[in-house]
Amino acid sequence: MGENNNRTLCDYWVPGAFFMSSGITPPTTPANDFELKPALIKLVSQNQFYGLSNECPQDHLRRFFDLCSIVKHNGVTQDYFWLSLFKFSLAGEAARCLVNLPPNSLTTWDEVTKAFLGRFYPLRKTVDIRSQIMNFQDRDGESLHDAWE
Repeated sequence: MGENNNRTLCDYWVPGAFFMSSGITPPTTPANDFELKPALIKLVSQNQFYGLSNECPQDHLRRFFDLCSIVKHNGVTQDYFWLSLFKFSLAGEAARCLVNLPPNSLTTWDEVTKAFLGRFYPLRKTVDIRSQIMNFQDRDGESLHDAWE
């Protein structure tokens, strides 16, 4: 009863407090002195994945690993580091997908990569690659090494 329910119609049009939650939640870390350096965030942000059809999600993950491998900190797990930085490597549709995930639904790097590849690695590509492997043929006079390449 002590609550004031005398809100005006205008009060319903004004957005409330904004809290952004992500589907990715890094684990806690005992390293109280660790912070992501702005230069590293900027470097990761310069190599963003947008979720466009001409982008390769596996190439994005390789670049992300290359950038992340330059930093190590005692007491900070790789999962903490990767999950904290990964959101900065996404933009456009890829970043929106994080917002649409249930909050805190991805808590390990394995879960993140499975969700990322599941969303952005097209099923058609998997089918095409399987077909190429199953129908593998070498050319006359071609060595196995050359055929494999």
